[in-house]
Amino acid sequence: MPKNKCPLKALPEPTRGTGGVTYKFHFPLICYYLLLFSVPLLAFPSPSLPSSNGNQTNMGSMNQSQFSEKKCDVSCLRFCLSLLDANFFKDNQIEEIAEGVNEFNIPIIKANRKLVASKNGGLQYHSPLLFNAHWDHQPQQVCHEAKRFRYPSVSKIQKPESEEDIAFLSVLELGELIKTKQISSLELTQIFLRRLKKYGPILESVVTCTEELANKQAKEADELLSQGVYLGPLHGIPYGLKDIISVPGYKTTWGSTSFKNQVINMDAWVYKRLRAAGAVLVAKLVSGSLAYDDIWFGGRTRNPWNIEEFSTGSSAGPAASTSAGMVPFAIGSETAGSITFPAARCGVTALRPTFGTVGRTGVMSISESMDKLGPFCRSAIDCAVVLDIVRGRDPGDPSSIDSSIDDPFLVDITKLTVGYLDDAEMEVVDVLVSKGVKMVPFKLNYTVDSAQGILNFTMDVDMLAHFDQWQRSGQDNVYEAQDQWPTELRRARLITAVDYIQAQRARGRLIKEIRESFTVDAFIGNATDWEKVCIGNLVGLPVIVVPTGFKNISDPPSGGSRRRTTITTGIYAPPNHDHIALALAMAYQKVTDHHKQRPPINNLGPNDKIPDASKVAYPPRVFGPKATGCHVYG
Repeated sequence: MPKNKCPLKALPEPTRGTGGVTYKFHFPLICYYLLLFSVPLLAFPSPSLPSSNGNQTNMGSMNQSQFSEKKCDVSCLRFCLSLLDANFFKDNQIEEIAEGVNEFNIPIIKANRKLVASKNGGLQYHSPLLFNAHWDHQPQQVCHEAKRFRYPSVSKIQKPESEEDIAFLSVLELGELIKTKQISSLELTQIFLRRLKKYGPILESVVTCTEELANKQAKEADELLSQGVYLGPLHGIPYGLKDIISVPGYKTTWGSTSFKNQVINMDAWVYKRLRAAGAVLVAKLVSGSLAYDDIWFGGRTRNPWNIEEFSTGSSAGPAASTSAGMVPFAIGSETAGSITFPAARCGVTALRPTFGTVGRTGVMSISESMDKLGPFCRSAIDCAVVLDIVRGRDPGDPSSIDSSIDDPFLVDITKLTVGYLDDAEMEVVDVLVSKGVKMVPFKLNYTVDSAQGILNFTMDVDMLAHFDQWQRSGQDNVYEAQDQWPTELRRARLITAVDYIQAQRARGRLIKEIRESFTVDAFIGNATDWEKVCIGNLVGLPVIVVPTGFKNISDPPSGGSRRRTTITTGIYAPPNHDHIALALAMAYQKVTDHHKQRPPINNLGPNDKIPDASKVAYPPRVFGPKATGCHVYG
């Protein structure tokens, strides 16, 4: 068979969303051979040879021949896609898929195969996606109250006079004001609702103010307190949820045009935990569309410290809103960078906990083996408080665990050995040394060099399984940023089951090597380094993002600006040792005040002004090996 010819009758292009055209054959191996020949040809078409006499008049026929070959190549791949029940893409999308397969899929497939598939029998490098045959997924009841952390006392705090000062108090400080009845939950809720309405449009960080529900919950909190019932440090405290977390009676838009009117009448597990603790939901905060980066159907979320920048990461709303004092804390999510990146950009303290620590019932899923929920807060202490409330086994989430995290407030940090990487912020290292922590130079050693590829295969295939109908019905064509999920998920159609499992085996090898290399109690390093983001999410490592300072923006306007670029670092710990990372972060923040600084938002300086969002052009994204940026999901 000639390499650049398709012997099959050209297939008609079906209407998107009809399910395509069905073809039946008794030799399924043809699918493999068509993929083998047609995919590379689309990305690298064979050149037509010139005629023997070199006559220039043959150029027209050569171009016609190339056009015919390209059309035939598309036909071949369309036929192949029909064998996968995926014959619903347009011709130009098929060409993009072929290019993506050659540029991304095939190198990753080869790298994973070399890592784990050179020997037969499956005796090494098992997949971490393990089957559990136990029918009883309901664990014995654990007395969670007996394991509560011992929060520090904040007695003698007095209510500030200004709403601005109240808005930037910590969770424990606000809780003390409510407990001592210096302020009511309803009064506090009104303060934060006003700030949400004032700054939400500027930052494009709020999807829905849940005002009616918030007032109801605040009144209930005040009534309980009047009866002598105090539910703990979150009693009456307002907060926000990333808008991939369902709350009955309110839209859960997932940040997407396709789902912007969706109402899911399900109590998300994390919402139930917070409601039971007396917390007051004041807003559904922006998620990037389908939990990918910071673009959503209503715009693009901005960084309060520099509103000409965008927040990055799909937990854009929780990060920006917490940074701007619009909520005392918020719950976001991460699959690959969507807690760490926006927290670092917006200068807030945030915890990506150990995988499985917080249940995910009622939360949009990208990847069941990597999705995590975590808090955005003013401080590490607040992160510990919120984590203590929301952690624990979720009966609807098989991956959730009865958290065995120790009390971070009881950790003796002088007994810890903590490593620091080359990219660690040395101020953190110096402070911890002064606190008696043994600090040593450190490096993670591992041989798996395809962490990003493993993450992309895992995440993209899982995501496509969850949004199969979305793609088949053509809704990806109206997605807010075509270079994001639409491109990745079309390419994911051609990742075979074998190659997905090989990626999981390579992931298992990575987990083993990281475990063996993790010879310290924790380590300090850049929280947004893409390699560490990939490794941390594949392995399930907890990390807390800690603000460590600020620097001037580049090219400020004449007369200066109050806008700043935030500087942060990450404190990483082994799985189920979140308490170590929290304890180290609390020790650092006890003697520094970077986390207490307030962003200028709309008070930028005499010659600075808020940009008109309607006139801002969003810069194009660059992905792949040549990219200077990266994908941020979850």
